[in-house]
Amino acid sequence: MCLGIPGQVIRMLEGYEGQLALVDVTGQPRKVNIGMLPEETFEPGDWVIIHMGFAVEKTDRAGAEQAMAGLQLMGRGPSPEGG
Repeated sequence: MCLGIPGQVIRMLEGYEGQLALVDVTGQPRKVNIGMLPEETFEPGDWVIIHMGFAVEKTDRAGAEQAMAGLQLMGRGPSPEGG
């Protein structure tokens, strides 16, 4: 697993040759480039690991939770209490 920020796909964005998705990242919508994963398909609800604005891995909820736990251990993610 790559160390990155997990996010959940909200929707694919029109244009951009199908390479941009709107992704919920800790409650904030972000444009994320999915072009590095051409073999994958994306739909609302899918989870991705993001590094430098690019989706570098498609994952599931457990993988996203594991990535966030790693960030919290490093003091980089939101606290488990929601802060």
